[in-house]
Order: sequence, then C-alpha cells, then structure tokens
Amino acid sequence: MTGWARPPRSRKSAIADRTTGPEPDRSKQARGAWGERRVARWYEEAGYEILDQNWRVRGGELDLVLCRDGEIVFCEVKTRRSERYGAAAEAVDRRKQLRIRSLAVQWLKANNHRGQLRFDVATVTGVEVNVIENAF
Repeated sequence: MTGWARPPRSRKSAIADRTTGPEPDRSKQARGAWGERRVARWYEEAGYEILDQNWRVRGGELDLVLCRDGEIVFCEVKTRRSERYGAAAEAVDRRKQLRIRSLAVQWLKANNHRGQLRFDVATVTGVEVNVIENAF
C-alpha cells in the first residue's frame, strides 16, 4: 500500500475543527447588554420594580418587564453608538411591535399577572438614555 493513510478521526475532533477560527465580533451584543443595564437602572431610579429581563421563548425575547403602581410595562431597548444610520427607535417597526405584544401575552400567561399594560421603547444613543412611554 502506497501513499499516506489518514488516521480515523473521532467525532469530537471533527467538531473541534469546525469551531476553531476567528472569534465572532460580539461588540454589538456587549453594547446592547450595556444599554439594557443602563435602562434598567433608569427605571429602578424612577421607582419601577424589574419583574424580568431578557425573557426568552421560541417566538422571541422581551428586554425588560417592569411594574409600578400595578401597571406592567414591557420595554424594548435599542442601543446605538450614534444616530449615523438613523434613530434607534425607528428599529421598532410595526412588525416588531406585534411580536412584542404577542410575547407580552405569553409572559402574562406564564407569570399569572394582570393589570394595566404599557409598551415603552427605550433608546441609548452614546450614553444618553431616552424612554418613550406608551410608544405603541
């Protein structure tokens, strides 16, 4: 037999080969998480209780679920370095609003909560926090 015989590869080494290489850029994810923490702190300082953060189900994620005086607030957070490519709030279009409403219904059922509801959009541009109450 001539030529090189390749040793058999284990499944584990085959998986490792696929996962090696450059790490993906997670800077946008880190900026988003930082923005969500800033907004959560803003709400806490305004007297809100955080009921949930980054609540995930198959259909999506709710960034913040808060409560104050019996009112439940679902807040979508958008963080941008600048407004170079448009305002952060513009990213919460009609389709996104419908998804958030659907997720809110799921959250309410899963957590057995009732009360008046409000949907806010909070933006963090640079370091500035802007909360749009009753955004939709």
